[in-house]
Amino acid sequence: MRHRREPERENDRKLRGKLQQKQTKSAKRRARKHADKEARRNKDINHKMSKRIVAEAEHSGRGVALEDLKGMRARTRLRKPQRTMLDSWTFAQLGVFIAYKAKRAGVPVVYVDPAYTSRECSRCHHIERGNRPSQARFAWRSCGFVDHADRNSSHNIAHRGWTAWVCGARSAAPELTLIA
Repeated sequence: MRHRREPERENDRKLRGKLQQKQTKSAKRRARKHADKEARRNKDINHKMSKRIVAEAEHSGRGVALEDLKGMRARTRLRKPQRTMLDSWTFAQLGVFIAYKAKRAGVPVVYVDPAYTSRECSRCHHIERGNRPSQARFAWRSCGFVDHADRNSSHNIAHRGWTAWVCGARSAAPELTLIA
């Protein structure tokens, strides 16, 4: 599923490439101006997304579990178009926005290890590479569980967040359930 802002990001990437190829003073000036516009748009989207996530957690009495994505870009091996798309989004900024808004609202935030969340079965928690036959599909032959890969991963993140919350110091509501 493509994000509704995906065509804008693709157009930005194409324009950035064209301007970088020109190497003229005006092209560089226009590229800087466009980069500022892109950054403002991404910041606005991140603010809106973080606001919705924290509001949902606050209204439902839940916390937020996030993957700790430090070093993600160094760990991933992707093709150039995928790398460009991944590198153009500001995951760290979104995490910072969620953290400060959650703190202000009194919503707990837990960071979990992202390792193998996409290969782990959210029902039996068995990890195997074959569980992920395609990018969008998760299927575990042993227990028969089939789900959308991203939804399965989000359940794993929520479970890890809950486990981290229960094992750690509990300073907030004891009936905490997490949103992934």
